[in-house]
Amino acid sequence: MAEQLSVELRENQGKLNNRRLRRGGHVPAVLYGHGLENVKLSVSEDALSLALRHGSRLVDLAGGVNESAFIRDLQWNTWGTQVLHVDFTRISADEEVEVTIAIELRGEAPGVRAGGVVEHLIHQVEIACPAGSIPEKLKVNINHLKLEDKILLSQLEIPQGARLLADDLEAVIVQCVVPAELPEEEAAAAVEGEPEVIGAKKEEEEAAEK
Repeated sequence: MAEQLSVELRENQGKLNNRRLRRGGHVPAVLYGHGLENVKLSVSEDALSLALRHGSRLVDLAGGVNESAFIRDLQWNTWGTQVLHVDFTRISADEEVEVTIAIELRGEAPGVRAGGVVEHLIHQVEIACPAGSIPEKLKVNINHLKLEDKILLSQLEIPQGARLLADDLEAVIVQCVVPAELPEEEAAAAVEGEPEVIGAKKEEEEAAEK
């Protein structure tokens, strides 16, 4: 289900007016696509942040315009803490889009109890799917991941009607492996680098003097 966002038409443009909008808790936006004219909008920063936390990319715009749109691009500040501008494109629910989706591990691998460690190697993947079927995230169950087992991209479960956009379907998403041992040089360096016991050197010096 698409998230609904209330938007207002943005008549005043320019950097100064955009700063005023942001200070007032709104984000400058633009709606374009389908051969229609671009529309300058503003959207509540709180409402947009909530939609992003929910993983929503398909939204229903209401107010200044009333139509479905896809969050095509977000411009963030230097620290990645605030959205400075958002691009919306007109879209229908059955129109195919390409999106990057996070991969989340679920469960506990039996291989860990056998002394292994879980290595999560691919954290996100790009898929093509209908705009109305964009998943919030892709879940990988590792409850059956034994020691030396692995799960490949080709084994990733994706929504019906979606296509995985990856060059190497044999790439490993997650694996359970035996922890690598420290090389002898590193182990020796770790021993040499241990803190000196207070008083030990003094006792050695006194023993040498006797």
